[in-house]
Amino acid sequence: MTQFETIEFAVADHVATVTLNRPDQLNSFNETMARELVDAWGRVRDDEDINVAVLQANGDRAFCTGIDVSAGRWWGGQSVFNQEDPGAFLGPKAHHVWKPVIAALHGMVAGGAMYFVNECDFSICSESATFFDPHMNGGVVSALEPMGMLSLGVPFGDVMRWALTGSEERITAATALRLGLVTEVVPDDQLRLRAAELAAEIAARRPLAVQGTVRALWEARDLTPSLRQRHGLSYTHLGNDYDNPTDSRANKRKPRFR
Repeated sequence: MTQFETIEFAVADHVATVTLNRPDQLNSFNETMARELVDAWGRVRDDEDINVAVLQANGDRAFCTGIDVSAGRWWGGQSVFNQEDPGAFLGPKAHHVWKPVIAALHGMVAGGAMYFVNECDFSICSESATFFDPHMNGGVVSALEPMGMLSLGVPFGDVMRWALTGSEERITAATALRLGLVTEVVPDDQLRLRAAELAAEIAARRPLAVQGTVRALWEARDLTPSLRQRHGLSYTHLGNDYDNPTDSRANKRKPRFR
């Protein structure tokens, strides 16, 4: 395991596990965490032994509650006109990670936590997870996080309501599933096990096919239907090994239903 100050990073069986590790601060992110995540996502991207990543958090109370406001909203001592969005460093897609990243969410998933959720390939959550946006409580504009939620396909009205109602109204795990914020809800004590199961299943697939699929689908969100078809064909040509086809029967498992 690589040692960091604010996160944990480990690799086993082609799966990287990135764990937010500031439980006493409800895993709020600061400049140190942002820098360490840049390093972690770079390793996930560049290490050919890693096929999939899981993003999770330590502590019982929260996955993440956004930026650590005690450290200030801007970093580096620069003029506000030279500042980048602090959350831009946090997610895997900002670092061109086209390997699948699964978010395992628990407890409070608040405000800037959506930087992580918006850039993971899909999320699962525990039954006790709650989602809310505290920006309005502090009179702060909520823009970047809900804009990312819209890109996920969360209905406009629900995103607007989430952004405007502050911490007084919280989205439950069941509602998050209905809205498409998460793909599965599991008992609290099964969250990490279930994320690891999904990661292991995907990690056993042909890595180039998986990465090509991930990148094609993310790119498709910004394209018209005709361009999607054209670009999708390009990815199949690039990512498929037609000379050495995989025996699909050897890579099948008993079907399950959800």
